[in-house]
Amino acid sequence: MFAVIACVLLPRFSLAAAAGGRAELLRVPAALAPLPGGTQAVGEVSPAAEAFGIRPGMRLGEALARCPGLALVPPDPAGVSDAWERVLTRLESIGAAVESERPGLACFDARGLLRLHGGIDGVLTAVRRALRRRGEGPHGDEREAWPARYGVAPSRFAAVAAATRARVRRPVIVGGGREQAREFLAPMPVALLCARPSLAALPEALERLGVDTLGELATLAPAALADRFGAAGLLAHELACGSDGPLRPRPGAEIVRESLELPEAGSGAQLESGLGLLADRLLARRERRGRTLRAVALSAVLVEQGGTWREQVVFREALADPVRMRLALAPKLATIPAPVEELRLAVIRFGPPAGVQRGLLEDPVAARTELLREAIRQARAAAGPDAALRVLEVDPGSRLPERRALLTPFER
Repeated sequence: MFAVIACVLLPRFSLAAAAGGRAELLRVPAALAPLPGGTQAVGEVSPAAEAFGIRPGMRLGEALARCPGLALVPPDPAGVSDAWERVLTRLESIGAAVESERPGLACFDARGLLRLHGGIDGVLTAVRRALRRRGEGPHGDEREAWPARYGVAPSRFAAVAAATRARVRRPVIVGGGREQAREFLAPMPVALLCARPSLAALPEALERLGVDTLGELATLAPAALADRFGAAGLLAHELACGSDGPLRPRPGAEIVRESLELPEAGSGAQLESGLGLLADRLLARRERRGRTLRAVALSAVLVEQGGTWREQVVFREALADPVRMRLALAPKLATIPAPVEELRLAVIRFGPPAGVQRGLLEDPVAARTELLREAIRQARAAAGPDAALRVLEVDPGSRLPERRALLTPFER
């Protein structure tokens, strides 16, 4: 049976979540303001702002020059994360094992749900019903009707492409297998490859070479693409041909969080004291007992500039010690750009049980291998998949240096 990958696309999700109840902002030129202390570039933009030629990632000065009346919405990464978590939980409530690369985009394999919901149309109907549920939003109980678009195809990349072509209540469904997916993708521009962060710079290079569509890319020889672009070229060719890697659904979510409202705008030592109190509360939660923490999210509600600040922290090893938690999290407090009204701490991922003890004597080779794997995993989590590469000799005797060796992903 061919794969049936369903994609749920919620356009401008971060902008809509940050705007909250101010729906009128989405009908006028508006954009997410730059993150405090970050690059001065706008985030997601409304359709009215796109009409002025404003695009996500554009410099703030250029965006204001094109539209002096542009409304800047304070970024709310903590609110966006919470809202997207609610959306993913609703998708999982119909039995879907969801993979999400970013807020606003989710994919799942629908094969196991076809008989349960009566075909792919029934699956999409169940998704719509789940997203329309009345839930507890940031402004009280309200109906969260996200304008979702749906695409179904044999591969994840083709499903995302189908969702970008879909309209509300009019999903795009590509049946069959790899050949049908390749035919569907053929007339589409290579700019769709930007959906993969690792291929963001490739479409511009391909267009300079005269390759404008995915169909033209699929006709090129894989060896030529590998010679020119390395692993990125091979991945792009695979996607253009209708293939893709398997989905990696996220593990079951379990929300464990604590928050602390500060009586006055908190900063400095007051934040450190609040962080210590949050760590103690989080470790004392009944859901946490007997388990260690592997990753947490530290967030804050800002006073002066509005919006929120959020930072995800992955510990070097799973822990359940409040002192070590404070040592790892305290340096992050210095990066908060404004006084804080509320401080929050949430568990992102749990580690092994706290009672698991290490052996007295370990195999030196196995220990070094495990340390290397952990270092590679942390490097990739911080800097992306290209953070750990190895040199693969291809033609050592070539007179051209770039033909002698290639950089390939380091296999763990």
